[in-house]
Amino acid sequence: MPFVVVGTSHRTSPVEVRERFAFAESALPSALARLRAVGRIDGAVILSTCNRVEIYASSLLAESEAIREIRQFLETDRQSAFSSPGESYSHGEPGSLEHLFKVAAGLDSLVLGETEILGQMKKAYDVSLHGGHAGKVLNKAFQKAFSVAKQVRTETGIQRGSTSIGSVAVDLAEKLFAAVRECRVMVIGAGDTSEKTARALQSRGARSLLVSNRSEDRAAALALELGGRAVRFDDWEREFAAIDIVISSTSAPHYILDRPKLERLLKQRPPRPLLLMDLAVPRDIDPRVDQLSDVFLYDVDDLQTIADEHLYRRSQEFIQCEKIVRQRVREFLGSRQNIDRVTGQAMPGNWVGNR
Repeated sequence: MPFVVVGTSHRTSPVEVRERFAFAESALPSALARLRAVGRIDGAVILSTCNRVEIYASSLLAESEAIREIRQFLETDRQSAFSSPGESYSHGEPGSLEHLFKVAAGLDSLVLGETEILGQMKKAYDVSLHGGHAGKVLNKAFQKAFSVAKQVRTETGIQRGSTSIGSVAVDLAEKLFAAVRECRVMVIGAGDTSEKTARALQSRGARSLLVSNRSEDRAAALALELGGRAVRFDDWEREFAAIDIVISSTSAPHYILDRPKLERLLKQRPPRPLLLMDLAVPRDIDPRVDQLSDVFLYDVDDLQTIADEHLYRRSQEFIQCEKIVRQRVREFLGSRQNIDRVTGQAMPGNWVGNR
């Protein structure tokens, strides 16, 4: 039963493409049910983050047919289409396993070696598992991926330095402001990405932090943890005059801050730099606001420059990580091969040694 992956990521497409295919976390259970409704997809996990949208699946179909069906589902379900072949990718075994292991270990991330993706992957797998959508093949593959991520973390130095979107975003803030500790920060959206970025800013000395979220309880809980203050989602605009840095990462399907609104809000504050970090996919902030005076807007793709600096520093560690991944892929396929020999199940023609 082939294990395949179909997706798009920061490596193949800009954020304006990725946001068209993104799934809200709350929409994952129903999307998995729709994908498997036909009955030819044995198991599936949908991983949707700010940097990637991927569907991992095992199928009763031949590998090429499974990939074609999943790609068709992705485009139909998201009511969008890839404009060129290079905007998406697909892998069959063993490439699908190598890709899965690299993603789990942070080796395919915007920030090489970052750990946030592992948590996001575990959540995606948990949604599939509890919904009855995983299946035996995916269960074994994902458990092995988590094990590989742990091995990479303990046996290499790939995670030295800034290894998260949050820490890289803070590096960016420090290039714009002489002293982050003097900055007033507003976090819109109390999700995992926002929380980690806020904590990173706090660790650098940010002295004032406001948290706004549609769930007031979640905003209050995060503000309490960070020693900040919660603001009702409908009231965050009233606090804008005193803000220096805005970190936005909501699940809104549309802009929460467009150019006309920002132009109005800027009139309430004295002329000084305003840093907007849009970590959401779909994006929270209209890209046209970057044209306004004293406004500096960065989305997840703009973090690539800083990430590339870290990538260069970790290049030798990356080589060691790839060796670990390839070895674990061989072990996984070898164990599957032995099982298939015992059970008498035929192996796919492209299983081992054909790539």
